[in-house]
Amino acid sequence: MKRGIINPELKLNARERFLRIFNFEEVDHVPDVEFGYWKDTLRRWHEEGLPRWVNDNDVADVYFGFEAWYSHKVPIHIPFKEFEVEVLWEDDRRIVVREANGIVCMKFKEGEGTSIPKYIEFPVKDWETWEEYKERFDLDGIRYPANWDELKEEYKLRDYPLGVDAGGFFGWARNLMGLERLLMTFYRDPDLIRDMFEFRTRMMLKAIEKAVREVKLDYASWWEDMCYRSGPMLSPRLFREFMVPYYKRITSFLRDHGVRINIVDSDGNINELVPLWLEAGINCFFPLERRAGVDPIALREKYGREALLMGGVDKFALIYGRKAIDEELERLRPLIEEGGYIPHVDHRVPPDVPLKNYLYYLKVKRRIIGLST
Repeated sequence: MKRGIINPELKLNARERFLRIFNFEEVDHVPDVEFGYWKDTLRRWHEEGLPRWVNDNDVADVYFGFEAWYSHKVPIHIPFKEFEVEVLWEDDRRIVVREANGIVCMKFKEGEGTSIPKYIEFPVKDWETWEEYKERFDLDGIRYPANWDELKEEYKLRDYPLGVDAGGFFGWARNLMGLERLLMTFYRDPDLIRDMFEFRTRMMLKAIEKAVREVKLDYASWWEDMCYRSGPMLSPRLFREFMVPYYKRITSFLRDHGVRINIVDSDGNINELVPLWLEAGINCFFPLERRAGVDPIALREKYGREALLMGGVDKFALIYGRKAIDEELERLRPLIEEGGYIPHVDHRVPPDVPLKNYLYYLKVKRRIIGLST
């Protein structure tokens, strides 16, 4: 039986399904994908019956049977002269190190890779350090795979969506300066911000040009992570002034070459930034964190089919159990059946979720998206 845009009589591959769902066209089923899991989640599930060889997100995607989506991207290398990795101080428990990206941080030796480092110093502090950092990039040496001509022919036959990393601005600059210094610089030295964003724009346009011109791409991806639970780290006024014009230069180039889906990854409450991203040509949003106040239903009601959506399934429903899972997915059912939306958990699945709850969630979701009756 046909339900909204779900028509089980169709037989589509992952690429066709991805493009049609975001064009509000009929699909055999809505793409079956998930964002991933924290390491502690998989460790817990190993004690609850998950095979121990399922020990990272890529393996878990295969194990749970998800399809290709927001993962295949043209491999592009932007040469960067890394900093010398240097241990600056250590004791039995902690180590302070300057990493290859120039950031100085302190880590705990026990549990390295699971605990969050304490950031002590960032490589860009002012114009002088920015000019030095900028020289570490070799934009004339941007490289594509040695078998690029072969790869292009393979891409013509692909059955999965293929994209390109288009960059991002705030998240990138925060990793160079640290959040506090970056925010102060918007006010104290706005020309430095403009120079950084201008350089970033030229970098990304130069990096993606060959791919965009020579391959029929399906999407571009952006990373920002620039929102807290209560709202954006940067005011909408400053976002419009400092970021929208640079976004537009890249999204316009992409659109002129047939790339109309621009996916931005930002945690937290993105509600105030959505209209500005749309103005800038970024039109697909994820992971839509429910506990931060982001609701895919509300976004569709406000922006209509202009906003494409991924995520938005409240992770807490998976913690609470079957009744909460049923209610959450039923709440989202009309949006799923309308199209322009791929449902999945609104971030990585946390270790509070029992494996049995997750398997139940997948069973119910797959029924609603048209994978089973």
